[in-house]
Amino acid sequence: MHAVRLEAAHASVTVMSAERAVTDWTARYFGQWWKATEVDAENVCAGSVVIADVSPVRYEDASLGVTEAVHTSTTYAKAQLLVARDEAAGVISAVSPKEELASRSEPVAGRLTICGRETEPVATATARLAREVMRGQLLRDGWAVLHASAVAHEGRVILTFGQKGAGKTTTALALAARGGLGLLANDRVFVRPNGHGGVDVLPWPSAAALGLGLLDGLGWSDTVRERLERGETLHPTQDSRVTKALLAGRREPLWEDGKELKAQVWPNQFPDWFGVPLATSGQAAALVFPRIEQGAEPALEESVVRELGYGDFMSGETEDRYPDLFELARVDGGGSAEARREVAHLLADLPHHSVVLGWDVAANADFLAKLTGCAADRGQ
Repeated sequence: MHAVRLEAAHASVTVMSAERAVTDWTARYFGQWWKATEVDAENVCAGSVVIADVSPVRYEDASLGVTEAVHTSTTYAKAQLLVARDEAAGVISAVSPKEELASRSEPVAGRLTICGRETEPVATATARLAREVMRGQLLRDGWAVLHASAVAHEGRVILTFGQKGAGKTTTALALAARGGLGLLANDRVFVRPNGHGGVDVLPWPSAAALGLGLLDGLGWSDTVRERLERGETLHPTQDSRVTKALLAGRREPLWEDGKELKAQVWPNQFPDWFGVPLATSGQAAALVFPRIEQGAEPALEESVVRELGYGDFMSGETEDRYPDLFELARVDGGGSAEARREVAHLLADLPHHSVVLGWDVAANADFLAKLTGCAADRGQ
């Protein structure tokens, strides 16, 4: 067995598998945002554990056990999930027929087992569920989850808010790519009052969805094409049509039925491919609420007043991709009501900037760096 231990703040989980590719996947996914350490599997005797098994036979047995039991059907991570509960044993079993994955959660024991037919789906699901174990521990320790991107400069974190398409990722990457700031998160962050009047911020590791137009604006299109031509790959959740478009040198956005198809970038590819450092923590210093408009000059929108709201937290009502079906969190997915209120109260005292940004990444970065007090120190 191979084992990798993940740690962030006071949370930890150990991922174990006989398949080295599974634990390597976990280390790659989390290792530069959270601490990932290879450990001796034989000495893992306490704490939360996720055990991953690549076995068609065990998958068939687990799947049959769920389908023959009384079960419900729901959606988890955009896939159908059949869920069976054994209240007496304290066990939650589930199967995803399309992904050919089965899971068994023992919340009280802190043990989660996942099995499937193929290595890659098992590795992907294992990383996702290990992150959910970590989220549960952090939430129970007083952290909350904000729907925001974040960059850090000398310990100061700039949080960017907005609905899908508002420009959260564009804002963060403009500062990271052009200003040398550390990318702390591209879509969500963990936040907690630090007892000194501030709000500490931790990353929520995830792949980043970047449109072809944004890649071009950042000057990364050629780098991506060259890497792909050399046989390297982006995250497997990426649509194959995006890969073909990138290899063909396409720079315009790719759409299907009104939805933009985007490149899916691994966390480690930001520093390895694009030279963008990853930040691991910091204290909130300012809030940015962007709006993207083609042809616009970057500017403050002084007439627009935007404050942090309930919908900016990934709470039970807004967290529709990862509901707590396996009882890994056992609290609201955005953190306790008390934690959210205190975070919102403290963040309300920080500078709030409503801005309009254009499609010129360099101009956006220069404007944002001056606005937030994060002086750009490279790429100018």
